[in-house]
Amino acid sequence: MNRRFFWDRFFEKALYGAAWVSVMTLAGIFLLLLYNGAQTFISIAPGDFFSFSRWNPAAYDQPTFGIGAMLVSTLLVTAGAMCITIPLGIGTAAFLSEMASPRLRNVLKPAVEMLAAVPSVVIGFLGIVLVAPALAAAFDLPNGLNALNGAILLGIMALPTMVSVTEDAIHAVPGHYKEASYALGANRWETLVHVTLPACKSGILAATMLALGRALGETMTVLMATGNATSLPHGIFDPVRTITATVAIEMGEVPFDTPHFFSLFACALVLFLITLAVNILAERMAARFRKKGQ
Repeated sequence: MNRRFFWDRFFEKALYGAAWVSVMTLAGIFLLLLYNGAQTFISIAPGDFFSFSRWNPAAYDQPTFGIGAMLVSTLLVTAGAMCITIPLGIGTAAFLSEMASPRLRNVLKPAVEMLAAVPSVVIGFLGIVLVAPALAAAFDLPNGLNALNGAILLGIMALPTMVSVTEDAIHAVPGHYKEASYALGANRWETLVHVTLPACKSGILAATMLALGRALGETMTVLMATGNATSLPHGIFDPVRTITATVAIEMGEVPFDTPHFFSLFACALVLFLITLAVNILAERMAARFRKKGQ
């Protein structure tokens, strides 16, 4: 009995410690970004940093560090990806959960989840050799390396997360909800749209936020497939450069302890805060849905 009690206490403390290690790791990352990013504003005014001036830190006479265009580009590509991922992910999850036969489900679900195992550099390469020429031909563009190309690729990459979490949320809906709907004369489609999906709003929201985080943090694909233009985009057919691509391209070669070096940390801090704000907002909305019994 004492031995069982010892191991129970041991694993309880081990899990407690693991939880705190995760929290402290996140806090350490935030403090590192904050400490280095804050030094950006010793030599660069916050207004200049968040302006829409061109990002050109290597200019000999007058370096510029405006991230406004890159911030807009990041949000444009991410929003485009979500426009693809959300309806396609919910539709796929609903089909797998409610309509597909067991045999078909056993084929489709692993196939969708295998998308998560494809390296991002492979997705980016396919975007260059397949998606970009198709976009250029379809819309009569000089090339297809633009925001739309990045949005399509990110939408595909975020799809496995969206499908898996949404399907789990649909399976978590109590069976008597559907039985009551069928008893009132609703068919399978009406039950899915008016009962099942509204009942798992919080789970769908969680899936959306996880997919959004996946799209926001992706680097290699957008670096390869979006054209890497630091100017302000005026539409989805313009080449863009996201914040993640900028950090990945320039951090390896920038001199230490320079305004350029610290400005890259500031870029990473901005992206970190955006992701944190999205997750806090998602948690609050999910809690509100759960409180309403949805």
